[in-house]
Amino acid sequence: MTIPYRRCTRCIMDTTDPAIGFDEQGRCNHWGRALALFAQRDAWQERRETTLAAVVERIKADGRGKSYDCVAGMSGGVDSSTLLLRAKQLGLRPLAVHFDNGWNSELAVDNIHQVLERLGIDLDTYVVEWEEFRDLQLAFLKASVPNVEVTTDHAIRAVLYRTAARFGLRHILTGGNMATEAILPGAWGHDHSDLRHLLALHRRFGTRPLKTLPTISLARYGWYTFVRGIRWVRLLDLTGYDREACKQELVREAGWREYGGKHYESVWTRFFQGYYLPRKFGFDKRLAHLSTLVISGMMTRDEALAAMGEPIYPPDLLEVDRVFVIKKFGVTEAEFEAIMAASPRRHDEYPTGDRMRGRLMTIKRRLTRGAW
Repeated sequence: MTIPYRRCTRCIMDTTDPAIGFDEQGRCNHWGRALALFAQRDAWQERRETTLAAVVERIKADGRGKSYDCVAGMSGGVDSSTLLLRAKQLGLRPLAVHFDNGWNSELAVDNIHQVLERLGIDLDTYVVEWEEFRDLQLAFLKASVPNVEVTTDHAIRAVLYRTAARFGLRHILTGGNMATEAILPGAWGHDHSDLRHLLALHRRFGTRPLKTLPTISLARYGWYTFVRGIRWVRLLDLTGYDREACKQELVREAGWREYGGKHYESVWTRFFQGYYLPRKFGFDKRLAHLSTLVISGMMTRDEALAAMGEPIYPPDLLEVDRVFVIKKFGVTEAEFEAIMAASPRRHDEYPTGDRMRGRLMTIKRRLTRGAW
């Protein structure tokens, strides 16, 4: 049954999310959930400085006598660059970790080196074998599912845990933040921690063994969490995060340069969000990104709607990227168009580890209740 088009009266989310719901005043469920999250954030706003000081002191104490006291992912984007800038300003000694999947833009690479050199931060880079990673990404494309980024995001998570364990560290700083990421419709993606799902799609559609891809099973995740005591720290939520102000600060303090849309520091992510998802699934992730900014007060609803009126992809750049992506994947034009024309599938049409992962998360919440 076709659902009549509708848009939230408070943010700009709409019925391109098939699971969206509205109340009698036309407010969507995403708006309600995000508002509740921001209410929780505001509740501890007055004690933020005390909480931040305690977190920083704990990280420093756990890292005493070691070369570093925490690890942090670095992509060259605004979130990860701001994360490392804040870490240095707080007196932390982070090791930057970068997962190179072969899709970095030249600007992203330059940002990584500029920021880290200005801040005096060491870099640890993990380079995956390209033909292997290409085969995995193609497997997800052939599966016709929306979240092809599971391939990269899962590996990043695994590399961060491995690196923290290798250096005997207990803290992973993440650029994930409520201010710009409070909304992400479940129907538009799938949990990137789901190794069972990743391996299932690769077994069915892949052709090469996964020898260099870093992965993390539920058992290994449990070991890192409960035995090694490694925890994630959402530092940007603790320090406060105004994305546009942070961009200006990065330019001024760290030689950082703008690259366009959210996560567009990667050529593939730019193409994935700006072409693959809208054309094949009708998903425009700008809706979620801009709606979050509206709810967090960084943008008005009218400004968000005006931004949606801009092209999702500059036409000249789209054609350049399209030719590049097809060539880099090593497929023909006809093969690529066949992938794009295949009927969309949901992730849950394939094997997933949702049930077991849900049980583990329940255990973790019970054991860590009250922890920051």
